[in-house]
Amino acid sequence: EDQVVNGHDEKENNPFAEYMWMENEEDFDRQVEEELQEQEFLDRCFQEMLEEEDQDWFIPSRDLPQGMGQLQQQLNGLSVGDSHSSEDILSKSNLNPDAKEFVPGVKY
Repeated sequence: EDQVVNGHDEKENNPFAEYMWMENEEDFDRQVEEELQEQEFLDRCFQEMLEEEDQDWFIPSRDLPQGMGQLQQQLNGLSVGDSHSSEDILSKSNLNPDAKEFVPGVKY
């Protein structure tokens, strides 16, 4: 049987081995603090990047004058009326349906 002295086996070299991590506690605390500061810095940078990106986007409700919002709503409500049937428009058209498609910069 092993003899137990003060709650530790006699064979155990250092009875304080489980507490040895405390020897470098200040270094550990400093490392954790640096990691937290780095994370905080990255969060701030990311937030600034998002704010800059928001400024680049065109948001009508934010970027247009107050009266423009109503005008935009009115424009959204407009639609092209179907007062003329498509056949009626085609019969009055003087465009050539067999003409080649226009492509800018290409000579025929």
